Parts: sequence; structure tokens; C-alpha cells
Amino acid sequence: MDLKSKIRVIEDFPQEGISFKDITTLIKEGDAFREVVDIICHDLKGKDIDYIAGPESRGFLLGAAVAYSLGVGFIPVRKPGKLPAETLSHEYELEYGTNTLEIHRDAIEKGAKVAIVDDLLATGGTILSVAKLIESLGGEIVAMEFLIELETLKGRERLDSYYVNSLIKYDR
Repeated sequence: MDLKSKIRVIEDFPQEGISFKDITTLIKEGDAFREVVDIICHDLKGKDIDYIAGPESRGFLLGAAVAYSLGVGFIPVRKPGKLPAETLSHEYELEYGTNTLEIHRDAIEKGAKVAIVDDLLATGGTILSVAKLIESLGGEIVAMEFLIELETLKGRERLDSYYVNSLIKYDR
């Protein structure tokens, strides 16, 4: 299946100059959504994963489906103030400022093997922040899986010490 053809591209959203990759058109088609989850799960087989972590919010969509399919737990990584128990925070740089992500302090056990699943790899800042949170709790990142990679933003280079897989690549 041509998964790239299932993604709607919206120019100048959310601001001028951005070419937004809208995955809602892909995930609304059951066969396409299933294929994405199956491909990611196939890539993760044999990696002895304990958890899937997914950053808010589209990482929840893909990550939870992958976790369910693999029969492992799902860990949400959220924006500040969204998790009810004690959290650990990590602030990271964006192109125009900073952002913060949080994880529950008891989300994983030391030595747990975690795969991070998200919809998009752009600059790598968000995923690197997720990795730092998991590692600070004693987890081991065994894989980073993405539906889409924007190659010109070179996020993969920031993640060169991790195993990174992306299904669809765009040059912008």
C-alpha cells in the first residue's frame, strides 16, 4: 500500500511556510492504519520491549495501537500539568522558544526496555526530550519509530546514538 498517498499535505499550516503532514486521513482508513501499526510492530519484534512511550498527542494514537498489538504497556508523555501523579519534567529547545514534557516518576522500572513511537520526526527535539525523561528514570531506549520523517530538518542526526526507523520520508 502506498501509505504516503494516504497523508494529506496542507501548505502554510499552522503558519506560512510550513507544509503540514496531516495523518488523520491515513488513520481514518482502517487498512492503512493497520498496515502502519503492523509495519512498526514487525520492526520491533525481537527487541524484547517492555513499554511503548508516545508523546502528546499524535504519539498517543500510534503508540497505544502498537503497544496493544505487541501486548506491552503504553506510557504517555505529556505537556505540563496533564498527568495526575508526581512527574519528572524536561525542557527542550524549539526553533522559536522552548517547550516542556512530563512523565510520571513511576512510569517505568530501572532497566525497562522502551520504544518511542510518534507520528513525525522533524528536528528531533521532542523525541530527544522523551528519551532523556525515560533514561533519567533508568529506562533503556531500544528503538524510535516514526510514521513520517522530514529529512531536510536532520532530526535523525540528533538521534544518532539511537536506533531510528521511519516509514515515510519527505524532503520538506
